[in-house]
Amino acid sequence: MSVPAGVGGKRPRLDRERVLRGAVEVADRGGIAALTIRSLADELGVKPMTVYYYVTNKEEILDGIVDIVFGEIDLPTVGGDWRTELTERALSAREVLNKHPWAIPLLESRTSPGPATLRHHDAVLGVLRAAGFSLADTAHAYALLDAFLYGHAVQEASLPFEGPEGPAEVAPQVVESMSLAGDFPHLTEMMASYYLRPGYDFADEFEIGLAAVLDSVSRWLVALEDERRDHPGKRR
Repeated sequence: MSVPAGVGGKRPRLDRERVLRGAVEVADRGGIAALTIRSLADELGVKPMTVYYYVTNKEEILDGIVDIVFGEIDLPTVGGDWRTELTERALSAREVLNKHPWAIPLLESRTSPGPATLRHHDAVLGVLRAAGFSLADTAHAYALLDAFLYGHAVQEASLPFEGPEGPAEVAPQVVESMSLAGDFPHLTEMMASYYLRPGYDFADEFEIGLAAVLDSVSRWLVALEDERRDHPGKRR
């Protein structure tokens, strides 16, 4: 899709930010596989060689668009209530990743992170450190939280349905597969008595799972504080 002409038939002036925003739009429509220098040039309404004036190669484009995605996620506030801050950060991240599902496998893959990426990681680390986690436990907690966040994002993006009406839409095919493959009493029970009940929405599983993860991290923090009190000279 070409960029529309501006006033007087002239196209808006390009800059690096507009090039990267155009790359995000291409990826949002067709996935990361659809993002090429040519498709980006078409999106911007320019010749492919023009793109190279603003970015060196596709790797620089990927670095840039990942940074844009991180920049859309709400930053937690260091020094605030750690659980509230990390909950809001996770909810924001889920919303952003639902909008840009192509970004999920890229977020932690870049070796040249941009300023928004670094700012994001620094803020999350700061929240955990301010909560009282040691360096090692900060690393463990961050890895646990993001394993849940990214794992759920991958699962949600891969489901063959969306919203509370989705399970009912795919149920006939699933039920047929179950009947052909044999007797699956536990799966049948879950399908009939839970997944297909009115109002079930897989999206609700995110907040339930996030609360369980944060409960675990909270107990972990209490145990860490108890250990420090009982053994003041011990370092972790």
